[in-house]
Parts: sequence; structure tokens; C-alpha cells
Amino acid sequence: MAVDRTPVLKRCRSLGMEPMYLGVNKKSKRKLNRANRKVSEYGMQLREKQKAKFIYGVLEKPFRNLFEKAQKMPGLAGPNLMMLLELRLDNIVFRMGFARTRREARQIVDHKHVLVNGKCVNIPSYRVEAGDKIEIREKSKSLQRYKDIVEANTGHTTPSWMESDLESLSGTVLERPLREQIDVPVNETLIVELYSK
Repeated sequence: MAVDRTPVLKRCRSLGMEPMYLGVNKKSKRKLNRANRKVSEYGMQLREKQKAKFIYGVLEKPFRNLFEKAQKMPGLAGPNLMMLLELRLDNIVFRMGFARTRREARQIVDHKHVLVNGKCVNIPSYRVEAGDKIEIREKSKSLQRYKDIVEANTGHTTPSWMESDLESLSGTVLERPLREQIDVPVNETLIVELYSK
């Protein structure tokens, strides 16, 4: 299985984004030194795609497949793509506050700690639908790891399209998110333009 092992702060710096979107609350003291180079239109489109891939932890082929799915859905391809990325199981676990970072959320799903509607699912890219109940399995709730996560995520704000309870480590997806409800600094229209070439 391919894994992106790029150092988070270094990648955030090169993409010009804040590490907090990945759940990392460190700041890099270094500055990115680029000699006043003008970025081409293609360069801007590519950077937006790389940003989205890096934030959600998706590699090129699955990302391309998601884009093709988004195009076939009714509505605009850009917001559809963002909605499909947001409905990935690892992202839902992160958004509900059951993990400190997106990478940790992915690991929690991989290690079979997550139940979707009572069934164990260990596929991070599994698409969650509106009305699905997500919870950490009973055996895992007593682990020290989750006590630390709950402590670290106290005061965590859950998006309006889902509800979660940190005490019982369970939550429900109320509806599919609209683009306005997704607070990710990605300009999806540039991604659509890139793939439409």
C-alpha cells in the first residue's frame, strides 16, 4: 500500500497552507524562499490539486476516480468532488473529533476500531452516507489512546452537517455537506479546469 511520508510542515510550507487543516497545531518557523517567480496558470491548478490530495491523504489514482464520479453526479463537478472527499470514513472520524489528525484517523480506521452502523469497516476511503452512525468499537473505547484524544479534543467543534458525542465516542452524519459547509482552503474550480484539459 502506497503511503505519503512527506514531512507535514515542509509540505504545508510548499503548498502555502496552514497545518491546522490536517489537525497539526505546530507552526513552522521557516519561510519559503521563492525568488519572485510568477506561477503559471497550470502551476496554480496543479497546486490546488496537490493541496486537496495532501489534506485528505488521497493518492493520484483514487483522486482521479473520485473526480470522474463527481462529474457523473448531478450538479457541478467541483463541489461534488469536495463533498465526496469530505464523506470519506477517515475524514468523518477526524471531523467528529475521534482523532487528533487526519493521519491518525486513517490509522484508527485501518486498525479496525471503527463501526459504521454496527459493522466494522477498515477501509479509510469508504463513503459514508447521510444517516450513518459512526462509533469506536466497545473494546477500543477503554484504551488510553482514546482517553488522550478526548482530552485533547475537548471543545472540538463538529461541523453542522453531523453530530458527535465525545463521551460515548459515537456520532451520526445528518446530511451530505454543501460546499459552503466545508472549511478547506481549496479552489476546486482550478482542479476541474486542470482535469478538463
